[in-house]
Amino acid sequence: MRGVRPGVSLPPALRAHAVWLVALAAYVVAVFHRASLGVAGPEAQERFSAGASALSLFLVLQLAVYAGMQVPVGVALDRFGSRRLIVAGGLTMAAGQLLLAVATDVPTAVGARVLVGAGDAMTFISVLRIIGAWFTGGTVPVITQLTGILGQLGQVAAATPLVALLHGAGWRNTFLGAAAVGLLVTVLVATTLRDVPEGVARPAPPGLAAVREGLAATWRESGTRIGLYTHLVTQFSGTVFALLWGFPFLTVGEGLSPGTAAALLTLLVLVGMVVGPVLGRLCGRWPLRRSTLVFAILVATVTAWTVVLLWPGRAPLGLLVVLVVVLGTNGPGSMIGFDYARTWNPAERQGSASGVVNVGGFVASLLTVLAIGAVLDLLTPGASTAYDRDSFRAAFSVQYLFWAIGAVGVLRHRRLLRARLAADGVVLVPLRAAVTARVRGRVASR
Repeated sequence: MRGVRPGVSLPPALRAHAVWLVALAAYVVAVFHRASLGVAGPEAQERFSAGASALSLFLVLQLAVYAGMQVPVGVALDRFGSRRLIVAGGLTMAAGQLLLAVATDVPTAVGARVLVGAGDAMTFISVLRIIGAWFTGGTVPVITQLTGILGQLGQVAAATPLVALLHGAGWRNTFLGAAAVGLLVTVLVATTLRDVPEGVARPAPPGLAAVREGLAATWRESGTRIGLYTHLVTQFSGTVFALLWGFPFLTVGEGLSPGTAAALLTLLVLVGMVVGPVLGRLCGRWPLRRSTLVFAILVATVTAWTVVLLWPGRAPLGLLVVLVVVLGTNGPGSMIGFDYARTWNPAERQGSASGVVNVGGFVASLLTVLAIGAVLDLLTPGASTAYDRDSFRAAFSVQYLFWAIGAVGVLRHRRLLRARLAADGVVLVPLRAAVTARVRGRVASR
């Protein structure tokens, strides 16, 4: 690569972290672009004279483009490398924010969000490939979790500073500033990022026949599919809440002030930052028990939402805090899906496998966003101020369908993987026995 090399005189471990930080900066900005419309929802409805379904359409198309591009981007990633795709994604997202800044009608705004979704699609799995190239062993799941969580700092920037800027500087200047930030970070990536450590040769780009065979093999792999369903079942609820419908639910449905709602969305991110490294460490130490973590997050999420939705009248603030804390585990939980893809697929299929996994949660997210908007418009046609808590309760109930689909998928492919392990002589003992043996082993070694 030409240009400045980050940490070229540093020891290998520090050099790897320097490269990762550059890639992480690109992901933070991508999350910022992704979340920017959600916190500007009321202003967007006023600016474009849009109802709930139209507002949902902005995000649905953005997520549809994101999800639809995951497999093609994964193939391109295996062929062209991370730096080129991150740069292309950064330029595309900046163009989308620039277009949104000057948009005054729904079609133009929709086109802007499509560009943001397309650029966003090129970023995350490209960063994951950087991690796989620069780190090894049990460090990979920890750095992966840190990436997913620290990337959500972009959501924090959207939840608080962007809202303040929107109210102070107006729509046009706010999104022009967002585009400028995106361009700045893209220049940083273009001039400093390296795909692989110095002295490591990149594999030759696969031909079309090899690409087709690789995609087929990736899809047949149960490790890829359990990753997809893991991503689906753990990710979509937190994503829908953070990106679009959480803010209106908290302010209009539950009667919280905008400041309190923004603080809760920030708390969601902070919880994830704490939980993510813990999950990464557990996945590295107990790689055959990852599904246990997945189901723990699923049960906690379903339980929290059920209590909130069944609560008579508006839920107390303490209960909403509990809900947000639980939703904060969703993002880190979805990262386990990428760990499945990494450990069950060879290096030459890492890009396409990550792309397949990433489809799961975002397809569920876009369908949920669309369904919630449709239910709200059906029950309370008119302006967003007509929404009431009962309408939100009915709308958010659509989540149960996707939780069921994801849980069945994880169970099915976990059974297939465990049968394969058993055929190879690896039989899992009950979890309680495994934990007891691990604890006794630690005590005996002291």
